[in-house]
Amino acid sequence: MTVAQWRLDGGHIAALAGPLILTQFAQVALSTVGILMMGLLGPLDIAAGGLALAVFNLLRTMGVGLVTPTGNLVAAASARAGAGGLAAAGSEAEAEIRAMVRASFAIATLAGLLFCGLMLGAGPLLLWLGQDAVVVAKATAYLAAAAPGILPLLWFQVVRNFTVGLRRPGPLLAITIGSVALSAGLNLVLMYGAFGLPALGLAGIAWSSTLVQGCSLAVFLLVVRRDPLLARCLSLRWWRSDRGALLRCWKMGWPVAATYGSEAGFFAVVLLLVGAVSADALAAHTVVNQLVYIVFMISVGLSHAASISISKVWAQGDVHSARRYGHTGLAMGLACMALIGVVYCAVPTTILGLFLGQGVGVSAEAMALAAQLLTIAAVLQFFDCAQNIGIGILRGAGETGSSLWMTLIGYWGVGLPTAWLLGRHFGWGAGGVWIGLTLGLVATAGQLLLRFERLMRQRLARDGEGKMVLAP
Repeated sequence: MTVAQWRLDGGHIAALAGPLILTQFAQVALSTVGILMMGLLGPLDIAAGGLALAVFNLLRTMGVGLVTPTGNLVAAASARAGAGGLAAAGSEAEAEIRAMVRASFAIATLAGLLFCGLMLGAGPLLLWLGQDAVVVAKATAYLAAAAPGILPLLWFQVVRNFTVGLRRPGPLLAITIGSVALSAGLNLVLMYGAFGLPALGLAGIAWSSTLVQGCSLAVFLLVVRRDPLLARCLSLRWWRSDRGALLRCWKMGWPVAATYGSEAGFFAVVLLLVGAVSADALAAHTVVNQLVYIVFMISVGLSHAASISISKVWAQGDVHSARRYGHTGLAMGLACMALIGVVYCAVPTTILGLFLGQGVGVSAEAMALAAQLLTIAAVLQFFDCAQNIGIGILRGAGETGSSLWMTLIGYWGVGLPTAWLLGRHFGWGAGGVWIGLTLGLVATAGQLLLRFERLMRQRLARDGEGKMVLAP
């Protein structure tokens, strides 16, 4: 690839990835606000809130995975329409996109109702898992208030993926930033009571989240309705979904949801392994894991942008461009990880001090262990980025099923057994667990990227010039 082509492809991906990365950072800030507010209520509320969030986040992650491929399907339909294909109202491409959006709303609605029921009934299961009854009581109250918010959250994701698929994300970033400010204000009002409202404590944080999700969806829909193209292609009548569109969305969505759920479960088990080592190990893990999570938002934005870019050219049969976009997105992600890794190694104490500080209760052992984990994280994030972009670029080529099996092998077949052996059996502690975690990500990233290369070569060999005839 020439330098000029690299700059062109990189600019194309960056134009979409930039707003998405900033939006992801804003969403991290939104979740962080709630956690900070829990800290104002006391240790018991932090424990209960953390337990409730573990349930909520797992279901949310799987729900988001179900509707993520909507962006790819919309991008492919738009690309097949060609230049000007969506310019005239009533076009075939417009009808196809509308059908995909309706189907995605139907899947989001059904999943949201199921997840809402699971959150309302989570109390007995948490008690059966051996959690403290007092903590479960508070967590149950939190989940009851958070449950209605899962529906507008998933609907928001459908609209987001629809607009991103057409490369018209609009004010996503502004809406997310506004939701952070609104959440902070509502948290204080509902936690402590004001303007005639009762003090709801921990449940007030959950009610705040539910209200913010609803407001964000309403504002986003108002903005979309003002865009003539988006307004024509958007349909909220999910109950009128076409069976064929439903099957296409489900066929691409369920493996993504399972993949996301597998990854979330893997990291949850890793946390349990570290927590069994010591309280200092858990504190160090929590801090460094949060750093990795923040940096991971860069990978998420690049993964979505590369995925959408590939979907458009893949639908047109341009395999050469699809391959280039995959390589470019991966190179951009790894370059970012290298820069951040240098910062980790250069000023580890400064970075960790932002989280652990030198306050009361922070042990020297926790700080030293966190520094050790941060060094491992500098390597781990390369493969964490690579596997996330690998999932995205394969999804752009219409392949999601193989990603699921590869992540299951990498996370659960390689990562978890190695983490247990090194951390517990050989007594390497938290550092051993993190080495196992890294090796799991290495195995996952390697499989995904090799599969992408194999898929590109197969299509190029079959179609000669890289043009393919898509099945209807």
